[in-house]
Amino acid sequence: MPSYKPDKIDLNTEYICPCRRKGKLIPITLTEAFGCDRCQQIFVVEDNGYALEQLSTAYPYKRSWRWYGNNWRIVVEPALGRSYLPIALGVIFVLVIIWLPLALRLANNSTILAWAMIAVLLAILPAIMVWLTYRR
Repeated sequence: MPSYKPDKIDLNTEYICPCRRKGKLIPITLTEAFGCDRCQQIFVVEDNGYALEQLSTAYPYKRSWRWYGNNWRIVVEPALGRSYLPIALGVIFVLVIIWLPLALRLANNSTILAWAMIAVLLAILPAIMVWLTYRR
């Protein structure tokens, strides 16, 4: 029967690499870290010994895994997506509710279309940012 509770990571044990299954994690002496013999990544033990976090990464968020006896499971961090959504909604709110009526009131009849297009383009940018955040 598979374990539903993560096991504590032993610093003296070799594990399989969480990002490439063919590599092995080897403990780095005098540290609470592991190094992969295949992909050359360094992983640090976090969360009181229950999570493994990748140190050098190109991702905008931290990647971490938990050990469940015979395999790694990635720890999902939804906080990143939750922090972008209020920012995007705030920018859209400012653009649509405050800036667009002000720009339309101050603009001449010939520039109303240009101001409206600029406002729509600026409102689309946060929507694209939220979409890029949630598509992963």
